[in-house]
Amino acid sequence: MERPLLLLDAVPYLRAYADQTFVIKLGGDLVGQPAVLQTVARDVAVLHRVGISVVVVHGGGPQLDAMTERLGLSVERVAGRRITSPEVLGAAKMVFQQLSLELVTALLGQGERAVGLSGVDGRTVRAVRRPEVQVSDDDGTRRNVDFGQVGDVVGVDVGVLRGVLASGSIPVISPLGVDDKGSVLNVNADTMAAEIAVALGAAKLLLLTRAPGILADLDNPGSLLHWADLEQLAALEKRGSFKAGMRPKVTAVRRALVGGVARVHVLDGRRDGALLEEVFTTDGCGTLVVSHASDTPAEPLA
Repeated sequence: MERPLLLLDAVPYLRAYADQTFVIKLGGDLVGQPAVLQTVARDVAVLHRVGISVVVVHGGGPQLDAMTERLGLSVERVAGRRITSPEVLGAAKMVFQQLSLELVTALLGQGERAVGLSGVDGRTVRAVRRPEVQVSDDDGTRRNVDFGQVGDVVGVDVGVLRGVLASGSIPVISPLGVDDKGSVLNVNADTMAAEIAVALGAAKLLLLTRAPGILADLDNPGSLLHWADLEQLAALEKRGSFKAGMRPKVTAVRRALVGGVARVHVLDGRRDGALLEEVFTTDGCGTLVVSHASDTPAEPLA
């Protein structure tokens, strides 16, 4: 039987991460499971109460798929990224508002103050419409793709976020950005989380998924990597180890690390207590990714 996480185990980490900022990305499939949402909200509340500033970014892929199907709209992805027509963007606005409300109320239920925002509010996340690009799909086929009303992030203004954090609240951010003309664009939530983490100078970016972490072999759940660096990620990518939704996650991991975030974690958000186990124990439960192998000291990163 595994020994439970004890407060004494967490003390070095509490010291290291006091007054630091963590950005946590929560996939829409996790938000859609009430029991999982409640346990994640509980863990986020614990982090906040021990002096860590927390920003939550949520996705909404499964809920948007369900909504577009109900509306008779097509669901299409290439390389793990959604093609967004104007009609799909309209559905996304409705879906993301609902998911934001569910996350905010879950945090309120844990005694925390939370504020629902999107990247549009205060022009927090500036984006440009993605031009037609050539993309290699999961099967290796290369084709030109117009992603529609999808935005690539070109800047993050953290003024609104810092104001919310300074008030003692937790910002909950939906993955919508805005261009210079005021047009709303759909932004990949992993990408948005990485860009916000870089802009805030976050100590950690934590990506909560349905996977146990990053697998060396897609067909072998036991091939979980407990840690990796950018060189190892590149080698796995070259081998074709990343498919579908893991591809934008790996891109987000790389962007965060290159942008100065010291540590990025990929972990199974369905696992009860996973967030606290990953943050407050040496072994963790998912995959820790750093820029270089030499960046993995035994002690917590101050």
